[in-house]
Amino acid sequence: MIKENKPNLSQDEIWREPVNLALFRKPQGKVHVIAERCKECNYCTNYCPNEVLERSTNTNSHGYHYVQVKAGKESSCVNCGMCQTICPDFAIFVTEVQ
Repeated sequence: MIKENKPNLSQDEIWREPVNLALFRKPQGKVHVIAERCKECNYCTNYCPNEVLERSTNTNSHGYHYVQVKAGKESSCVNCGMCQTICPDFAIFVTEVQ
């Protein structure tokens, strides 16, 4: 049996970037929440890849804590659409920022 000596590299150390990365712009989106439709399922906050959303301290007329964009994370949305896809009540949608 041959034993291989593999270095212990973390994911950050082996991450590669495309050579022509400078030719592409990072997509950016703006999150819109319809607070009255939100029923506090938190699917959007759990599945957001950039952790842009959080549960609000305010409640809607049904007594649910709706979601909101975290302070300081307004420009972190990459318009992936995961939040609007996973929301069962269509309470959230994203628009592309030019």
